[in-house]
Amino acid sequence: MADYFTHFSCLLDVGSPDKAARALALFQELRAADHDADDPEAAGFDLMRQDAPEGSTLWIHDDEHGDVEALIRFVLRLAEELDLTGLWGFQYALTCSRPRLDAFGGGAHVIDLGTRNSIGWTSSQEWLVAALNGEDGDA
Repeated sequence: MADYFTHFSCLLDVGSPDKAARALALFQELRAADHDADDPEAAGFDLMRQDAPEGSTLWIHDDEHGDVEALIRFVLRLAEELDLTGLWGFQYALTCSRPRLDAFGGGAHVIDLGTRNSIGWTSSQEWLVAALNGEDGDA
């Protein structure tokens, strides 16, 4: 039996040590509430301050099985709570414990923190299929 994994590791600079502390507090609050939730808000990743205690950069990484959608929801919530602006993005990898067809790949997302919207994403699997079919001019 094969095990499938989603992995990511990225940084988010929230602008100040105070905002980093508030982000960590929100994460802990959501994690505590997630134990009873059917659709947890802060599952599938972990959050740490990169340069504690005075740093403003957060290290976000999966905690074994990453949840890309939960990460995006959390970052959008942080953008709202902390009034973040600018572009932010991350990459993720899809892996498998055994060789399986279509079990490896990845992608990336870009989010406009100011408008609280995802502005673009890519999937290596979808790109490969398009390129092999001659549909992608950049391939």
